[in-house]
Amino acid sequence: MINLQSKLDELASQHDRRISVFDIKIQGTQNGTFALTGCLLDESQLGTLSHHFPDLKLDTASIRILHGSHLPRMHVATNLTGLYEQPTFGMPLSSELQYGTEVEILDGQGRWVFTRQKDGYLGWVYKPYLAEGLATKASHLVLAPSCELRAGPDDTSEIVTRVLSGTGVVLEEINGNWAKVTVSKTGWMPLMLLRAINDLPESIEEKRKTLIEDAMRMIGVPYLWGGTSGNGIDCSGFVRLLHRWVGVDVPRDADMQHAAAKPVEPPFEIGDLFFFAESESKRKITHMGMSFGGWKMVHSSRGRNGVYIDNVQKRQSLKEIYVSAGSFLRS
Repeated sequence: MINLQSKLDELASQHDRRISVFDIKIQGTQNGTFALTGCLLDESQLGTLSHHFPDLKLDTASIRILHGSHLPRMHVATNLTGLYEQPTFGMPLSSELQYGTEVEILDGQGRWVFTRQKDGYLGWVYKPYLAEGLATKASHLVLAPSCELRAGPDDTSEIVTRVLSGTGVVLEEINGNWAKVTVSKTGWMPLMLLRAINDLPESIEEKRKTLIEDAMRMIGVPYLWGGTSGNGIDCSGFVRLLHRWVGVDVPRDADMQHAAAKPVEPPFEIGDLFFFAESESKRKITHMGMSFGGWKMVHSSRGRNGVYIDNVQKRQSLKEIYVSAGSFLRS
């Protein structure tokens, strides 16, 4: 039994917990049959068990399959909330979810729910910060790192709430230079801080020009592991936000973006991504940034505690850990 459990644990270690669930334990044995318990993300993983242990009799009736059809769907109903590996605020952030983010509910524990996003990313969310069903489809994206939402169309009106970079909002009304929008609450914000989703840049040239403009909006935003907004942002969250602002979906984490991006070589163009690896991490890729053309790069850096510009070839600490480059813009 001990040997089987160690093999199950080894199988579990081969699954990426960010996008997969493989948590299987031995419940007991009877007449040469091993009764298993725990949970898997989807039913196809049951076949994995049979494949790895063809000579054993396995009782999998007590294994829960989390993902299936007709799962409840909810959306983030507050401006920003954390995504965690475990159902507690005591864990480090895995990521952050902005207002309107859609999630499938796979499991629950007390006031927490285990969720799956459209891109497959998994994590625990505090359920009181969610609402049933899907949010109204957004018409615009917020461009500022953070912006006050006010009760009236002027900067002396009472602050109702704040909206954060990349949040999708519904435009309700325009009054001069002000826009009335709905997110977790309804209020007014400067129209210039919104970008219509229907007007996102289409050509590669337009996207590259916009990426530079958008990156400069975020200069000085502090570094935050797991952060995705102007409240604090990590390296991959920053790159993902820049791409969201120009209508390109990319994976959440640096190693995922490295795996999904098209490899590119010098000369580097605006929007190309640089990937780095630090030896103390278990993940091959641990840091990334975006090229401004050539080796000039903007990134959210732990070393600089925020979003700043560096030259990879001139900063030795970056040059030593550089791995490769990739792009989501090049065909």
